[in-house]
Amino acid sequence: MITKRQILVFKSSADILYSSRDYTSATILYFKTLFAVKDFLLLEEIGESPKDHSARFKKLEKYFPQLFKELDVELSTYRDTYSKIIDNDTCKRIKKLVENDIKKYKIKE
Repeated sequence: MITKRQILVFKSSADILYSSRDYTSATILYFKTLFAVKDFLLLEEIGESPKDHSARFKKLEKYFPQLFKELDVELSTYRDTYSKIIDNDTCKRIKKLVENDIKKYKIKE
């Protein structure tokens, strides 16, 4: 079960990597944070947390179509983290998504 504290720890770790200019690793952790926020919302709203990416996308598409679209748009970026070096602009874009979600859904300790 994902908690707000875990989300904030993931975000903090991503921020450390971002500040050290490791944009690829930071982006990976920002995505982990983004997925954690979505999982937290699913748990809070429907009482279920997805077991994997496929389940996450199916549940988001059904219960939170707008959130599904946001993630779907960035799916290729997420896949790129496995094989490419991520630049600062791309990392900043994902970082902003995470920060907006944390603010929007009041994720704080």
